[in-house]
Amino acid sequence: MPPPPQRPWQQAVRIVAAAAVGVAVWLLTGALLPRGCAADSCVWFITGDPLIALGCLAAVAWRRRFPVSVAFAVSLVSAASALASGAALLAVGSLATRRRPAEIATVAGAFIVAPLFTTGLYPIEQAPGTPWTLLALQTLTLGVAVATGWAIGARRAEVRSLREWARGAEREQAALADRARVLERNRIAREMHDTLAHRISLVALQAGALDHRADLPDEERGVLVRGIADGSYRALEDLRDVLGVLRAEQSDRPAPPPPAYDGVTGLVADARTSGMDVTLTDDLTSGPPDALGDLCFRVVREALTNAAKHAPGAPVLITLDGGPGGALGVTVRSGPAARTHTAPPTSGYGLPGLAERVRALGGSIAHDPAADGGFVLSVRLPWPEGEPERRH
Repeated sequence: MPPPPQRPWQQAVRIVAAAAVGVAVWLLTGALLPRGCAADSCVWFITGDPLIALGCLAAVAWRRRFPVSVAFAVSLVSAASALASGAALLAVGSLATRRRPAEIATVAGAFIVAPLFTTGLYPIEQAPGTPWTLLALQTLTLGVAVATGWAIGARRAEVRSLREWARGAEREQAALADRARVLERNRIAREMHDTLAHRISLVALQAGALDHRADLPDEERGVLVRGIADGSYRALEDLRDVLGVLRAEQSDRPAPPPPAYDGVTGLVADARTSGMDVTLTDDLTSGPPDALGDLCFRVVREALTNAAKHAPGAPVLITLDGGPGGALGVTVRSGPAARTHTAPPTSGYGLPGLAERVRALGGSIAHDPAADGGFVLSVRLPWPEGEPERRH
């Protein structure tokens, strides 16, 4: 993996630091030379050494593009220049950040062995064992440079790994947020679809009553007309909300209030206003918890919608029973259609969707034709003891 991009000022700082190290080594070497040798035997120290150092400092500026070539060449050439020592250490350390042992071993061999053949350039009086001392010093210096470069490379790899992990986490979080928005939009749309279907069914029922009852008194006819107008207006409002949710890229439209057990009586009242013959028998010992109350509302709404569509004019009997520690029972019985009618189009998802919700709460559902030609929808939901009562 390529190293991270380097700013110009960072490159300049590293080269200046390498030059400073080289100057220190060069001055130390000069202090060990005999006095007055610059006029004859030490000419290389004054001329050739600085020129090679300048070339090495220029070469290390390309160490990131050609790491192995630059490190190997500088390690060899710097053996003839004390002033290029810093450039050689910079090149070796930069190569070590790649953490490739084969490359490091090749350059290390050149860095250690080459100076053994250039000791004659500087007429320094050497004590016995000096070559081994120089070899140990070269090895120690090389080890420090390699260890520093390796540690920097490890740190860079760790930072890259953390950044990749952070980017992955951000992408995952964004994906989860998108999925949550999609699921929420679908939930809102399904909820509004159920409400819209219920309202349209009541409007169709009222219109059918007007069509088949030419002898209705003016007062009852006015009630039905007002019901059709009100239901149509509310259905249009629901349709607008559904389209708004489905078209929005990021819907910030507030979700409709969740259905609740308290709304069952309102459903029955609306159905009666629309001309349905609905009887509600509530034998619950207490208000059910939120989840059960919501599903109870949905069951009654779906049953009334289907009765209005498929059995207009038929009596509908709704029975609620049960209590904590047992089960919540919802039974809806509708008789056969009281008049001939044209069945409206249906989506076919009402009862299957309701069954899915019932199974999610561990309940059971049954829907079968009755012996008299009507229809019976029965739902049983477990009601654990100690569950909090419905919201108010």
